[in-house]
Amino acid sequence: MGEFHQEGSITTIHGFYDLFDPEEHLARLERKLEEFSKHMYISLLLPSLYDEIHVPGVLENIVDQINQVDYLCSVVVALGGAKEEKEFKEAREYFFKLKKKNRDVKVVWVEGPRIQTIFKKLQEQKIPVGVPGKGQSVWITMGYLFASEICDVIALHDCDIVTYDRLLLGRLIEPTANPNNDFEFCKGYYARISPSAKEMKGRTTRLFVAPFVETLAKIMHDRGYTMLEEFFRYHRTFRYPLAGEFSFLTRIARAINMAYDWGLEVSTLSEVYGRLTPKKIAQIDLCRNYEHKHQELSEKDVTGGLHRMAVDITKFYVNYIRSHGMPIDDAFVNMVQHTYYNTALSFVKSYSDDAESNDLIYDRHQEELTVRYFRDFIATAWKQVREEKEGTQIPSWNRVIYSVPDIYGDLLEAVVRDNA
Repeated sequence: MGEFHQEGSITTIHGFYDLFDPEEHLARLERKLEEFSKHMYISLLLPSLYDEIHVPGVLENIVDQINQVDYLCSVVVALGGAKEEKEFKEAREYFFKLKKKNRDVKVVWVEGPRIQTIFKKLQEQKIPVGVPGKGQSVWITMGYLFASEICDVIALHDCDIVTYDRLLLGRLIEPTANPNNDFEFCKGYYARISPSAKEMKGRTTRLFVAPFVETLAKIMHDRGYTMLEEFFRYHRTFRYPLAGEFSFLTRIARAINMAYDWGLEVSTLSEVYGRLTPKKIAQIDLCRNYEHKHQELSEKDVTGGLHRMAVDITKFYVNYIRSHGMPIDDAFVNMVQHTYYNTALSFVKSYSDDAESNDLIYDRHQEELTVRYFRDFIATAWKQVREEKEGTQIPSWNRVIYSVPDIYGDLLEAVVRDNA
């Protein structure tokens, strides 16, 4: 992407390599990472559902690409959706293809009896562990990484990336693994255009998160809540806040609370915001285009699709506002809904113009209907927030070990025995 604009307080690392020779860039990048890996340990965490090992071509390509790099000391899979032992063994055998000289591979069986026993032990100590999902799986797997003390840098990306290649992986890791800069957290971003349909994707980011956060930033400014305005301006700086790809240093990873629901990504950005100065945070253009499975809107089902995603994200932001000194009532939420709707419609107009100039197909009517649904989902989220006493975050591992000092030993034993 041939532009060099910097906006906000964090650093944006652009895709200038695309103007020259991407193959040469990849070769130099991997040589650098191999050199870095001599002085620090780099681990890759892969959240994966059991069903994803049966998706033709996608995960198979990801495994093949990862096997072509030599700078990872370990790969740890957060396996969800494996209800039976035979399913876990099948997945374990599948991911063990990632093993090679000087690289360890472990699969964390989240639904397995040993890990479930650990969850129960934590709950007995009144430590919330959330509900099953990506966030919970990532959290418990991070605990294993901390317990094993095998990494200085952790990278995380999803396992449903259709357009995956090892350039994405290398660029994701380089900013935090590079000792010549000062970054402790790096978020990935990318274009989301369907090559076959010639359409913009990423509806939740485009039509909900971007205009919603812009709305909240303006409201906080108008009401004089300067710190909350700065918080939402920080979130607007990220070009793809819902991207599942990021890397960070282990020391910051230990300290952050983690959302167990679809608020995982925005929650992580918020935790980083509270613990790092902006100069230690970056976002990087990972690839020319990014394609993964698309969620349905599920307008009538609050438990699935973009409906649940928007509700969970809204709940996180609402809880954040309330916990930072601003009262919220029905009238405020109603005002937010209407302001968001007007803001989102202006975004739709901009997307329409952008698509027109780039010869993309754009259904403006459908986009405006989607915005209307998102507006209504805000009210659903507010209703849930009022009924729930707790937030949706699991405490940091630094916090957990104060209450359960032997939990790391339990985690190590559970994962090692499952992978024996």
